[in-house]
Amino acid sequence: MTSPASPVPQPEVPQPAVQQPSKPAVEMDATQMDVTEVDVVVVGSGGAAFATALGAADEGLSVLMLESTDKWGGSTAMSGGGLWLPNNPLMQRDGGGDSREEALTYMEETIGDEGRATSRERKEAFVDGVADFVLTTEKYGMTWSRAAEYPDYYPEKPGGKVGRAIELRPYDLKKIGDWADKGRVLMPLPLMTDDVWEIGRAWSTIGGMRRGARVVGRIAGGLLRGKKLVGIGAGLVSGLLDVVVQKLGVELWLSSPVTDLVVEDGRVVGVLAEHEGRTVTVRARSGVMLAAGGFDHNEAMRLEHHGIEGDPSGNPGNLGQVHAIAARHGAALELMDDAWWGASIAPVDGADPGFIVGERALPYVIITDAQGRRFANEAESYVDLGHHMLEHDKDGAYWMISEARHARRYIRSYAMDPKKNAAMAKAGYLHKADTLAELADKLGFDAATFQETIQRFNGFARTGIDHDFGKGNSAYDRYYGDPTVHPNPCLGPIERGPFTAYRVVIGDLGTKGGVLTDADARALRADGSVIEGLYAAGNVSASVMGRTYPGPGSTIGPAAVFGMIAARHMARSARG
Repeated sequence: MTSPASPVPQPEVPQPAVQQPSKPAVEMDATQMDVTEVDVVVVGSGGAAFATALGAADEGLSVLMLESTDKWGGSTAMSGGGLWLPNNPLMQRDGGGDSREEALTYMEETIGDEGRATSRERKEAFVDGVADFVLTTEKYGMTWSRAAEYPDYYPEKPGGKVGRAIELRPYDLKKIGDWADKGRVLMPLPLMTDDVWEIGRAWSTIGGMRRGARVVGRIAGGLLRGKKLVGIGAGLVSGLLDVVVQKLGVELWLSSPVTDLVVEDGRVVGVLAEHEGRTVTVRARSGVMLAAGGFDHNEAMRLEHHGIEGDPSGNPGNLGQVHAIAARHGAALELMDDAWWGASIAPVDGADPGFIVGERALPYVIITDAQGRRFANEAESYVDLGHHMLEHDKDGAYWMISEARHARRYIRSYAMDPKKNAAMAKAGYLHKADTLAELADKLGFDAATFQETIQRFNGFARTGIDHDFGKGNSAYDRYYGDPTVHPNPCLGPIERGPFTAYRVVIGDLGTKGGVLTDADARALRADGSVIEGLYAAGNVSASVMGRTYPGPGSTIGPAAVFGMIAARHMARSARG
């Protein structure tokens, strides 16, 4: 199994590549107009933001959420909606199968020590905070399900498990009324995690056909009951909004970007925000939570910290403004050079990149560099594959090459739109050929080099062992494979035309660098001191997952848990 990429050196004190205003910290003026006061201000409206708001409201604190764009939900709404939560209550109810010790062992094995963001104390805080988040959401009627067949991304490592991720059961969008039209909801179908990979095999396996029928039945059943069911990320944020905004009365302002923090005597006591054409001062008696997402759509910051402009699949509102604000007020920023990397189908006509996961793990497909050579295990964790693409050739072209059986047997989400395929072909991002020699010519490969690549891979497919990169060796790889293909469900020879090549780029699900926080999600300065009153969680903070991705939902899981942890800390501070 391929291990995570080696750490990339980063500057000691990274700073966002945005213009830094020279004005000092904002001090409150008692005569200032347009002042609102609550206990907790939450900046953002994704998973970390809703978890913070939920925890604070559960403690009896008043909360105001501020979303910079005209759509709520953040990148969480655009995601698969899973949360990686080791040793969670659902696992315990199913008879255990996990423990605090095993979870921490696995995290140390996979994450290691990548600086203060990945400290043992923060790992322990995450694992210990899982139950509180799950039980609090259940208290308000949210119903969870285990992704029981989904393995950790390194299941063979000590402490690795299957079934640590949970997801919300499909949610009735009608429950949130007009809010549904204002959300960043991209997939209005009642899909669940295990549906996605198995439906991809609906044309080739009995299990895939059954799964497809089950989803159709779920849709029909919802319609017959007068419901509009949604799943994955859309379902998750819809359920959270229903609880937080509609049941607990938390106020959520859209199109209200935060422009600065308000500081008194060294403590953050509020924010300045633009709302309905005016500047509003929002005082926060207990704390300010920064949960505004990453900087994935800020090309200047991407170039400075990653060396590429980026092809992100996350929320287009993730522009890094809050990173700059936090840094201006002394917050340390770490892991700024990293992201939740992965391979994506090259975008055309201004569309979002097509982030690919299961399709590359299936048989009859490889990914090559611009010379026609394989360079990594195509089925490995997307973060690992992204790191390998960056290390191998950051600026070069990559191609996903498949043969007739890949197209005939599997549903490929990126290939289903004829208009998009035509646009890709016109842009030179999609090529088809009857022979491999013809395809090599269209892609500009050296014919002998490409032939050697294909012959070597086909030999591996027949023996079932990829001696170069280990595709199909891990249970994680095989989760996305085709069980009807033997001897390795992830390997199938590339030999039957027509052959297809899609241009692949270095994509991501968001950036993972940002505000350094402690075990209570409090923002820290470079010297380790706490910025009182300021908290951060989600992709605006430096990830406890470091430079890797331990399991499905490793972005939303810690975002939600640290959001809840922060809310509890604010409540304790208010009482104390």
